[in-house]
Amino acid sequence: MTVKKSLFIAISTIFLQAHQVWAQLPDKVGSLITADRAAANVSRVESPHAALMSIVDKESVLYVPSIVNAVNYLKNRPNIPDVMTWQPNFALVSRSLDWGVTSGPFEFQKIGAIKRYGQYLSVWRRDKRGSWKLELRAEVENYGKNNSSDLTFYEPDDSWYLKHRSKVRLEQREEVVTQTDQLFSNVLRADNTAAFNEFLADDVRYYYPWKEEIEGKKNVLAFLKKERIEITTEPTGVGRAYSGEYAYTSGTATVTTKEKEMKFNYIRIWQLKNDYQWQVMIEMMFER
Repeated sequence: MTVKKSLFIAISTIFLQAHQVWAQLPDKVGSLITADRAAANVSRVESPHAALMSIVDKESVLYVPSIVNAVNYLKNRPNIPDVMTWQPNFALVSRSLDWGVTSGPFEFQKIGAIKRYGQYLSVWRRDKRGSWKLELRAEVENYGKNNSSDLTFYEPDDSWYLKHRSKVRLEQREEVVTQTDQLFSNVLRADNTAAFNEFLADDVRYYYPWKEEIEGKKNVLAFLKKERIEITTEPTGVGRAYSGEYAYTSGTATVTTKEKEMKFNYIRIWQLKNDYQWQVMIEMMFER
């Protein structure tokens, strides 16, 4: 069997298996999971550089770990891994179908070096052609010791939402999220435990350097207490789905442990609950 024929069979098998899995997903969130998995397939078959180039545009940003414009960064052919694979185990899409989030485990390697592991977090938006493009992507490294949890996804319902046309009004809606994050930050300065109890969702996912994915508020609080971690944050960025029920905030953090003080970035994924309270679904902390 020729190399070309073997490659064709391998690619065909990947896409056949992918089609069988994707067909079982709801249509709306399934489109985003499909886009993320398709990019992962490009990374596996072609290269990580080609994969990232396929899902970014001039507005996309990457944390590497400092924030950079994705297109400019990738056009300069950065020293990124030779091999990188990932698989989403969390996904959501907004009711307006313009905004979504995926996260999951990833592996990467430079040729001749050991394989390394981590967790990625991607915020997505649809472009004018209806294609999913990255708003931002960040990664945090861990030891890859545990198997990742099964895929959890949030399919949007058909509930009515107010279709704002005013740019001023849309900016005001984002400001509400920024103010909520600022309140979270203010409470953190006074009492970390009280802040996390108040603002984290019960089923929150927490990503922290060199720790496996932590699921559930109780487990997050237990981890922070055990490690004697104190966190303060300051928001700098925000984005919100057009339909309004999901948003992200980003900013800087100071993380103090029993050994040292570290400078981090953070990203929080927020959900607006039925009682009009914002809660954090995902928080990622990573060094800057």
